[in-house]
Amino acid sequence: MNRISRSIAAALVAGGLVLGLGACSDVADEAAEKVEDEVVEEVDKQLKEEYEVTYEVTGAEVDSIEFNAGGGDAANPKLETVKNPTLPWKKTVTLRGIEAPTVLPVALDATGGSAKLTCKIVYKGKTLVEESDAGVVSAAGCVAVSPIAG
Repeated sequence: MNRISRSIAAALVAGGLVLGLGACSDVADEAAEKVEDEVVEEVDKQLKEEYEVTYEVTGAEVDSIEFNAGGGDAANPKLETVKNPTLPWKKTVTLRGIEAPTVLPVALDATGGSAKLTCKIVYKGKTLVEESDAGVVSAAGCVAVSPIAG
């Protein structure tokens, strides 16, 4: 009889544990679902949020400037090119979400001199990135992380 009582007690304890853990699992599932919903909502909000950056390019002579003009998305940005721009060159664009601000000036100095370029990306008066390059062929590319994501 003692053995039967222990077996029944063990079965009841095991059953209670199964039911208890099942209830905890439901609570954990609900909590995980709530966190996932909040993360999705925050990402959606950030992807839709717009921000402005100003690209600045200085130097002696630039053949072209390619830049993210906005209107695309992070995976497929809309790039525009300006040929033979007047320096110093500035352009303010509106980007969205995690879209990376990008500007790439290119200079080719065929006279053998030393073309010098500087590019800068500015957000709310703060320089996000600044790069310089010099040489017969110069490309001072500036790419920044979106200030919305960073």
